[in-house]
Amino acid sequence: MRLGVHINKFDHPQGSAGLGPELAAAGAAAEAAGVSWLSVMDHYFQMEHNGGAEAAMLECYTTLGYLAAHTSSVRLGVLVTGTTYRHPGLLAKIATTLDILSGGRATLGIGAAWYEREHQGLGVPFPPLAERFERLEETLRICLQMWDQDNNGPFEGKHYQLAETRCTPPPVSAPRPEIMIGGGGEKKTLRLVAQYGDACNLFGSSQAEVAHKLDVLRRHCDEAGRDYSRIRKTMIYVGASIRDGDIDAFVDDMAGYAKLGIETAIVAPEDAVAATWIESRCAPAARRLAELG
Repeated sequence: MRLGVHINKFDHPQGSAGLGPELAAAGAAAEAAGVSWLSVMDHYFQMEHNGGAEAAMLECYTTLGYLAAHTSSVRLGVLVTGTTYRHPGLLAKIATTLDILSGGRATLGIGAAWYEREHQGLGVPFPPLAERFERLEETLRICLQMWDQDNNGPFEGKHYQLAETRCTPPPVSAPRPEIMIGGGGEKKTLRLVAQYGDACNLFGSSQAEVAHKLDVLRRHCDEAGRDYSRIRKTMIYVGASIRDGDIDAFVDDMAGYAKLGIETAIVAPEDAVAATWIESRCAPAARRLAELG
């Protein structure tokens, strides 16, 4: 089992000037600790439970580009890109650029988007949920077509029409960047994982709940003719043990998730001073998780 780190707080004690050095230090700390995944959120306003719009927030793909320059092995992704924020053709180019400049370490994490306040605040259209899922599926199809070097032709969808799906230069990842679809919605999200995803990201509320979601995903894979075992299973850990420094309790909890097939557990630093937290919490945890197989 592997450990991932999700950085989602940016109110640094030194203000904006402290964020660049802190992120560079966090990237170095993550790699030294044996962390396999480093991610940020796709939000323009900080989420309400993290301080709301008055708290600091960085744009995700610019941040990942910076992290790419300060790391060499950790996989980089967004948990998760909101499908409403960028035109799909441009998103494919953005993700491709990250993949190229990171040497093939980019994952396209994506979801249907949900934070209405920042949409309204910044003038971004916020369609009803059903339409957002329609747009998400078209975005997935467009990205896959953009990454097919034998198909530069048009795309005609309900919401998006592209005259050319050209992506030059192509990604470094072969055959293309990994697609991770975030969320546990049983009717739509997990169906999209089965159809289009290389990885899923679930909310680790309990082992029973994650087991149920994985059973639903397996059924969707059976219906789609997809090999369930080929989908990488990840989760966001929300328990208190690693935050409290109780590594033994964290590893014991993770052992149960590992038996369910979870390959990567993703944890979040408590504040914007991420490097020190990664060194103290993640380094010992990553070593222990690796022993779980």
